[in-house]
Amino acid sequence: MAAQVEKDAGDSLKIAKTIKLFIGGDFPRTESGRSAPILVPKTKKLYAYYCKASRKDLRNAVTAAQSAQAGWQSKSAYNRAQILYRMAEMAEAKREEFIEILVKTLAYPRPRANRAVDDAIQAWVYYAGFADKYEQLVGSVNPVSGPHHNFTSSEPVGVVALIPHSTFDLGQLVAQLAAIIASGNSVVAVLATEGAAILSPLAEVLATSDLPKGVVNLLTGDLEELYPHLGSHMEINSISYQGSQSKILAEIKTLAAGNLKRVVPPVTEALSLDHLIQYVEFKTVWHPVGH
Repeated sequence: MAAQVEKDAGDSLKIAKTIKLFIGGDFPRTESGRSAPILVPKTKKLYAYYCKASRKDLRNAVTAAQSAQAGWQSKSAYNRAQILYRMAEMAEAKREEFIEILVKTLAYPRPRANRAVDDAIQAWVYYAGFADKYEQLVGSVNPVSGPHHNFTSSEPVGVVALIPHSTFDLGQLVAQLAAIIASGNSVVAVLATEGAAILSPLAEVLATSDLPKGVVNLLTGDLEELYPHLGSHMEINSISYQGSQSKILAEIKTLAAGNLKRVVPPVTEALSLDHLIQYVEFKTVWHPVGH
């Protein structure tokens, strides 16, 4: 371990937790066996360890997402809305755990940590409300000349890879996850190492909210190591890069051309209809009518 860590006096019998990955509804350790310490800010005191996901972990997460996506899409929009709302309820139940992690690992003042949890809960509720309504807003019956009924509807793109901003923001992260899955997509997200400890309660919220296994998969690790594999993976249908490094975004766009996957650049409003429709495709159907 490169970093030296310290423990508080009297903590010698405490075992530091290793925060596992969340793949296919389970909590596996990384197959590589690698981990890194999470330290209390401005100290060398150990809070926990996080797993450093490997390329194989990423492939396993994509396989889980691909297996879950069709079943998630086939659920009624109302049912998906119920599950998203349930996530808000479970996040509220784990409020103190979220706050503790934000305070201890990111040095948030307690009021700021509380507001961050409020933002996350609001994001779940916001997209729960949109899950069974957005299709009426973005679909249409199109005026055409001739004996045809012409209409446009939306459908999810499929498996989405998410790279959040390297500066951790709980509300933004939850909004990005919710915007992706509300329409029936599944997602593989590589969390920022800055907020890696939040994976633990966030994954528990997902696992206890009736969300089918594999719809959301959470990894922690070295972004420089993983993003080329996300960009080139042929079973990923869309990749959302919400970071600030133009070099990485340009490289992802080049890699994504291999299977024509959609690349979603940083969004300006995390809570918006425009954000949700970044992850849907539009289909126009002509149907003959009349005699």
